[in-house]
Amino acid sequence: MYNTSLRIVRDSAEAEDVMQESFLSAFTKLDSYSGEATFGSWLKRIVVNNSISSYNKRNRLKEDDLDDTLYKLEEDQGITECDTNHLEVQRVLQTMNHLKENYRMALTLNLIEGYDYEEMSDILGISYANCRTTVSRAKESLRKKLSELITE
Repeated sequence: MYNTSLRIVRDSAEAEDVMQESFLSAFTKLDSYSGEATFGSWLKRIVVNNSISSYNKRNRLKEDDLDDTLYKLEEDQGITECDTNHLEVQRVLQTMNHLKENYRMALTLNLIEGYDYEEMSDILGISYANCRTTVSRAKESLRKKLSELITE
């Protein structure tokens, strides 16, 4: 859950705050858990929603600081179950950090977190068609940036 939040907010302290808020929120609203989804996915949805809200709030307040610019992949331990020591995996994840924010967020939710387009459109507050288009464009932008790195 922490890694999910960290990938969205891109700041370890903020991710910790989001985690604390998310667990408190889940605890206080435990009676609203219907059991339709697993508890883990219900909690993860809360974490993702709180992370996106926190990220958007920070952007609205223009609190982008030097830490965001100097964000390093090494700070994010255990991003996926695969071995992130492989150069190719690191290159893809680093390149994702240089995409436009909506592209980065869409790819993170889709490829790393495994949300489908319908869930993503609800989380991001966009239409299903817009979500599919955004993911498609994000993948194409990522491919282009990676091919530029390879040719260098």
